[in-house]
Amino acid sequence: MTQSSNHGFITPPKLYRIGDIVRSTPFTRQTIHNYTVMGLIQESDWTEGGHRLYDESVFERLWRIQQLRETKTLSEIRDIFQSEQAIKAS
Repeated sequence: MTQSSNHGFITPPKLYRIGDIVRSTPFTRQTIHNYTVMGLIQESDWTEGGHRLYDESVFERLWRIQQLRETKTLSEIRDIFQSEQAIKAS
């Protein structure tokens, strides 16, 4: 959570359901699900009913996947993301 500059209230981060993402991107519900299962994108939280919730960073990640798909397979993209994550962790 981040602290808002207005009155010191805590502003919760905006979270999106798969349907919100589908309406805002060219990706289908099944594609979002598949990308999550493959580890290309990651949910940030879950609803009480068990639905995945994603933070705003998912839109940047999906845009990047879309760009990389022009020249790379999904497996290659996953390898790229895993390499980048390993570099950040070290």
